[in-house]
Amino acid sequence: MITERICIYPKDVMLITGRSERSGCRLLQTIRKKYNKTKHQFVSIFEFSEYTGLQIEEIRTFLE
Repeated sequence: MITERICIYPKDVMLITGRSERSGCRLLQTIRKKYNKTKHQFVSIFEFSEYTGLQIEEIRTFLE
């Protein structure tokens, strides 16, 4: 059985956007605010996709 991740981390944002890891943290914080999440909650790939306008398939290629 192949498992796919559904949450995204700052290092993933760094790989996808080409920005620093700290910028990835800030972007995830912004997304958490938009979706009314607390600090400890994860950001899903779907939420990241909606916020950035990137296709989910494009994001998943970076997570493999």
